[in-house]
Amino acid sequence: MRHDITTTSIKSARQLLACALSGALLLSGCTVGPKYHRPSVTAPEAYKELTPADYQTTDGWRVAQPKDAALKGKWWEIFNDPQLNALEEQVNVSNQNIASAAAAFLVARSMVRQARSQYFPTVTVGPSITNSRESATVSGGQATGTGTGTGATPLTPQVLTDYLLPFDATWVPDLFGRVRNTVRASANAAQASAADLENTRLTVQAEVAVDYFSIRGQDALKKLLDDTVVSFQESLRLTQALYETGIDSDEAVAQAETQLESAQAQDTNLGILRSQFEHAVATLVGQPASSFSISTEPLKTEPPAIPYGVPSQLLERRPDIAASERLMAQANAQIGIADAAYYPTVTLSASAGLETTSFTKWFTWPSRFWSVGPSATETLFDGGLRRATVQQFQANFLETIANYRQTVLAAFQNVEDNLAALRILSIEIKQQDTAVGSAQRNLKIAVDRYRLGIDPYLNVITAETALFTNQQTAVSLRIQQMTASVQLVEAVGGGWDASQLPSAGLMSGPLAVPKPDSTAPEKQ
Repeated sequence: MRHDITTTSIKSARQLLACALSGALLLSGCTVGPKYHRPSVTAPEAYKELTPADYQTTDGWRVAQPKDAALKGKWWEIFNDPQLNALEEQVNVSNQNIASAAAAFLVARSMVRQARSQYFPTVTVGPSITNSRESATVSGGQATGTGTGTGATPLTPQVLTDYLLPFDATWVPDLFGRVRNTVRASANAAQASAADLENTRLTVQAEVAVDYFSIRGQDALKKLLDDTVVSFQESLRLTQALYETGIDSDEAVAQAETQLESAQAQDTNLGILRSQFEHAVATLVGQPASSFSISTEPLKTEPPAIPYGVPSQLLERRPDIAASERLMAQANAQIGIADAAYYPTVTLSASAGLETTSFTKWFTWPSRFWSVGPSATETLFDGGLRRATVQQFQANFLETIANYRQTVLAAFQNVEDNLAALRILSIEIKQQDTAVGSAQRNLKIAVDRYRLGIDPYLNVITAETALFTNQQTAVSLRIQQMTASVQLVEAVGGGWDASQLPSAGLMSGPLAVPKPDSTAPEKQ
């Protein structure tokens, strides 16, 4: 098929295309929908549970200075425990929850690139070679032959070969910001996913530290019970010696044996909880529990000085708050997408190519054809669908605001809880250490009076039980103290900062997972 194109038609087509492009460019600056403003959140001026007067009397605690770099990147290094450092390094590489969150972030980044593709026209090509034969019995069909009647030459159907090379382009200009809001919503969702990744990473790191110090605490309890068993064995030998010399009775020996066997059972039972903590750490660092072990070493680590800062900094330091805030921005952009449905959609279409029935003429200038022109569609009646859709996303935006403010409130609660725990535990540990000293002195007096035959062995048992109980409480309090230290680090965001979120502009670049514990934040 040959298309004859006159100069006049070319000029008119160019004018039409120029007018359509000019109109599209003029309207492309329009973006419907509300502008995003982060909702205000009331942040107290200072934390209630640990004031400057408190932290001066609390073990190792201080307020963060404006340029304090103690909590940056690898926050666990402030505990000065090489084995904990090694375990935390494995978390970033092998933990499957982090790997899953990283993959979810890559999915979100891909969605941004998909949204950006709508800025550009879609160009397709569909070359074809079609060989066709027309029916000889169809009225009006072209055929060859001579004469009519009995002696006429039969009509021969015409066989045609059509060589076609069409190029089609379609572009929907972003006149009212539908695509821009879609890209913005996808970018905000990807940033929220990046914050979720960092929150998952921080949560897993904190779990490893808590479980690790729990193991060390169990080792400390094990050492305490081992020493207690040795002490009870000596008490049993003493009662047996006194019984053999006729000074004491067999009742005292039975009491000493019962006390020793009970302590041995408790000593053995400690292995259950330690094994469970060890298995939990193995899973967190991405290793099979069957081939993973942590050497025995009693808890010796002291709580470090953690710069907890001021409440207003918490809004920028917690990845879960950042994720919640980015979801608000996404919901706001979705309102703009819904608003754009009220406006017409303009489509610019163009088609050009080469078509002929002769292969030798396929790529010649006379075989060319083209068409170009705009079209517009507008919904006249939808039964309230667009209005309901806008209301849906407006309500969704209000929901994200409430979720954001609730996340902030929960963050303040987390910090206050752990500050209170550390302050109270610091006082309680000192009181408990004093109680242990008193119990040791009481036991010494009870043993001396028993040796002299003044008091029965029951007094020794009572004193030994009181000492063991107080020593056990002292170890448990130190485990709680280390747990609260780790949880406070988690509550203030670890070493993370909102400036480390990848900017929207970087979302269209090469897909890569944010580097863990980066100390060089990316600029917004």
